[in-house]
Amino acid sequence: MSGTFLGMPAFPEAARRAVGDSTLRGNLRHATRTIRAKRAKAVAEVPDWAALREAGARIKDHTLRHLDRYLVQLEESVTAAGGTVHWAADAAEANRIVTRLVEETGESEVVKVKSMATQEIGLNEALEAAGIRAYETDLAELIVQLGRDRPSHLLVPAIHRNRGEIRDILRSEMGRWGRPAPEGLSDSPAELAEAARLHLREKFLRAKVGVSGANFMVAETGTLVVVESEGNGRMCLTLPETLISVVGIEKTVPTWRDLEVFLQTLPRSSTAERMNPYTSMWTGTTDSGTADGPRAFHLVLLDNGRTDALADEVGRQALRCIRCSACLNVCPVYERAGGHAYGSVYPGPIGAILSPQLRGTGSEIDASLPYASSLCGACYEVCPVAIDIPEVLVHLRERVAEGGAATRAGNRVVLRPAGGHAAERAAMRAARWAFTYPGVLRAGQRLASRTRRFHPRTLPGPGRAWSGSRDLPAVPAEPFRDWWLRTRGGRDGDV
Repeated sequence: MSGTFLGMPAFPEAARRAVGDSTLRGNLRHATRTIRAKRAKAVAEVPDWAALREAGARIKDHTLRHLDRYLVQLEESVTAAGGTVHWAADAAEANRIVTRLVEETGESEVVKVKSMATQEIGLNEALEAAGIRAYETDLAELIVQLGRDRPSHLLVPAIHRNRGEIRDILRSEMGRWGRPAPEGLSDSPAELAEAARLHLREKFLRAKVGVSGANFMVAETGTLVVVESEGNGRMCLTLPETLISVVGIEKTVPTWRDLEVFLQTLPRSSTAERMNPYTSMWTGTTDSGTADGPRAFHLVLLDNGRTDALADEVGRQALRCIRCSACLNVCPVYERAGGHAYGSVYPGPIGAILSPQLRGTGSEIDASLPYASSLCGACYEVCPVAIDIPEVLVHLRERVAEGGAATRAGNRVVLRPAGGHAAERAAMRAARWAFTYPGVLRAGQRLASRTRRFHPRTLPGPGRAWSGSRDLPAVPAEPFRDWWLRTRGGRDGDV
């Protein structure tokens, strides 16, 4: 990835600041609880949801195992349909490719469909440095852009803003980017949406270049798919003469038939709808001046750490993600800390496992992200492609604390343990030793029970960070092993 949000501290410090913002917490609490209640209702309508979830996971796993073959097939299909495929190893290369393609058109502005990949690589900033202005057209992305802000949610990037804040942003900033907000604009959702529609309409009609991402790419046909709720994506995909799509390589699916699974699970898990209001699909280019669609189409296939993640047998399941955001909406940590604390365009539980794999764990914030979770497992329960996020979090915690072999930039390297984890390493090694010898474990349990009156209420040293906001669990008067033997008399076997 192109880097963390500028100046972001490690997650614990950033989260501590966010938790102290009562307005932010109120906005997040209201939004996430509303979304997850609607999602639960939409999912309950589908009698075979578990089967669809399993099918989605299997399709993704199969594709990732054979990604080299399907990417070549995808390139051949896109080329046969009149498009041009470009390969980008990292963010810098992707930005160079897109900037060059826009410059070759002679245009100095582009309209954009909401895209996580272009945010990941910092495309807007790269275009601006080349004198090209990028206009976000998704309503929430527009609010973030006008407010010189950062997205804080996969699906609803401006979830941290309330209606009053949005009204103030539109009033003060729209005029700098084009058509100003109407006089007397209120915080009514209808009025805010109408102001955005009027502001964006002139950009849609004027723009000659569109930039998009894609939710899926079909290898057998070269078809790209974007699902959205507002229609702005459809405008960007059909009106401009040139379309440039920047898509992560993991978004590939083998066949058209595979879409049948994801077009059921994605809308229900994201917007709690049976289907998205707009599902746009395009294959190659159009030659007719009267037909919808671009006359020049470029697909930029983005790696940017994905091949490194693919090499990790445990961590690669993060590449199944279809960006539905369901894990964010059920996560107690995200609900209280918000998305900005994660220092990435990928916040929440999925960001806590995806960002450290794409960027590595060398920075302070990336080393802290695997710990940004209570390991409650709610994220795994709602994931429509069954990503076991807690399993990957524990796996990455081991990498941070212990170091070890990993793949970076396509090369196998040995990572050194991150600083500040000596106590954790010592505790884990002591636990491993105790669990290896049952007699030692039994003696430790009995000693803890017999000295329970002398146990402190808070932990000393580094442990204060844990016990400062939690009660230490009370040690029982009798270990379970002793209770079992005393009450069952060993009839069902010793423990």
